[in-house]
Amino acid sequence: MSYCTLDDLTTRYGERMLVDLTDRGALATGVIDGAVIDRALTDTDAMIDGYLAVRYKLPLGSTPALVADLAQVIAIWKLHVAAPDPKIEEDYKAAMRTLEGLSRGSVRLTTVEGIEPSGTGGNGVRLTDRARPLTAENLKGYI
Repeated sequence: MSYCTLDDLTTRYGERMLVDLTDRGALATGVIDGAVIDRALTDTDAMIDGYLAVRYKLPLGSTPALVADLAQVIAIWKLHVAAPDPKIEEDYKAAMRTLEGLSRGSVRLTTVEGIEPSGTGGNGVRLTDRARPLTAENLKGYI
């Protein structure tokens, strides 16, 4: 299940932009190359899954709006073979910060169909006690 589709990208960025980014043949056809789009969407899904797998059970039951938005931003960035527009670059950087937040737990997805973030099984506090070198037995004669 992909987090976004060609239709989502077309609605958000327009067909003209997608044609410009994907029509990479020797002769321009003037149509969107579906194979290029599919590759970008597959790469985007893999990247998002890598961040979400730290805290969430995959695959997600449905696609939360936040994840769909991040997928669109990352996919359009991945479609650029040259330096993207500054707005697209900034959106990509913000999306990556959000994914890092999702991975760390500072940003949370609302629960979707009973999917809860996985815990570590601990409470975050770890105590390791060492052997005590001063005991009543080895202090005899000093006290």
